[in-house]
Amino acid sequence: MAALGWLTPRRRSATARSVLAGEASAEAARKSSQEAVGTTEEPQFPVHGDDRAAAFFDLDNTVMQGAALFHFGRGLYKRKFFETRELARFAWQQAWFRLAGVEDPEHMQEARDSALSIVKGHRVAELQSIGEEIYDEYMAERIWPGTRALAQAHLDAGQKVWLVTAAPVEIAQVIARRLGLTGALGTVAESVDGVYTGKLVGEPLHGPAKAEAVRALAAAEGLDLGRCAAYSDSHNDIPMLSLVGHPYAINPDSKLRKHARDLDWRLRDYRTGRKAAKVGIPAAAGVGAVAGGTAAAIALHRRRR
Repeated sequence: MAALGWLTPRRRSATARSVLAGEASAEAARKSSQEAVGTTEEPQFPVHGDDRAAAFFDLDNTVMQGAALFHFGRGLYKRKFFETRELARFAWQQAWFRLAGVEDPEHMQEARDSALSIVKGHRVAELQSIGEEIYDEYMAERIWPGTRALAQAHLDAGQKVWLVTAAPVEIAQVIARRLGLTGALGTVAESVDGVYTGKLVGEPLHGPAKAEAVRALAAAEGLDLGRCAAYSDSHNDIPMLSLVGHPYAINPDSKLRKHARDLDWRLRDYRTGRKAAKVGIPAAAGVGAVAGGTAAAIALHRRRR
């Protein structure tokens, strides 16, 4: 039997080196498992009671699916502010935005120019009231629940939360108020005696302008940007994201995703399925001209490629 002793397990005392080796192996396995499922531990954030911290959220495709300006245009069409051909153009621009997942500067400029011409001569108070209705009709159901939860976490921690968007400030303020956020920074359209002139005050709040707006607001509010967070889907907002100590890429476009990975920024993606499957104009809703105009525009775009 002695010859078979090697088959019998022997109880041996673990040396310090074997304990260390075992613990190191277990730790490596744990980290590998966490990385595989995307559950690496993070420090508690946001920090409760930190009144020098705040959060800044881009709007389009970060907080809300699609572009607020395009949804607003659809609502104005419903109220006879402009003709069907204008709605078809808004529909095509929205379809492009949701398909590509990025802001096309030419489309965004066209949308701003169209919106300014449409609201020219109307009272600011009228558009603010209509904005409340349009939020309920087209925007409320397109809020990303995941991003909404991130914003609520900052609010629950006692921090202020701001939208920062190129959309008209009146629309942004409606959305911020409906979501229970602190407020909004947005593009300001010129008005005289409460009536829109059809011009902007300065430039659209886009790209580097967002970063400057956040910097100015932080100074006015006494915030420490190193303790603040910013959230966006677009590489155009890298200047704003780079300002804060806690940048997040939300539903990121390809350029922002790469940049975020290179700098080890946090990423969150709340989209499901293929983005192409999400294209469609959920509402212009039964307006045949819109569906036809959008399909024609997409077909034309494909033929030109």
